[in-house]
Amino acid sequence: MFGIPGKPPVTMTPAAETQIARLMQKGGSKGLRIGVRKGGCAGMEYTMEYVDEIHPHDEVVESNGARVMIAPMAQMFLFGTEIDYATGLVESGFRFNNPNVTEACGCGESIKFADT
Repeated sequence: MFGIPGKPPVTMTPAAETQIARLMQKGGSKGLRIGVRKGGCAGMEYTMEYVDEIHPHDEVVESNGARVMIAPMAQMFLFGTEIDYATGLVESGFRFNNPNVTEACGCGESIKFADT
């Protein structure tokens, strides 16, 4: 929907691809749907859920066995985002390297975009 022909709207690092594909296989899901919603101290927050069906208006990105669907209302906010997965001593999880974010709260759970 919001894209450049021949360029995926989001990319995944090899670590994210491996984790998404592993969880898809384990849970039998069609992929990971990502989106944004109002909330958090900075105004917006990411949403993520493994889903069993692909909606007709989802933007679908597939790479190395991993499938990500971008919810329609989130496509303009997530264009150009790199999805990563990091494992650390204290926490592990997905990270969004999003060039559209102008601010993030101190806890890292919410974000702000230029015109929100």
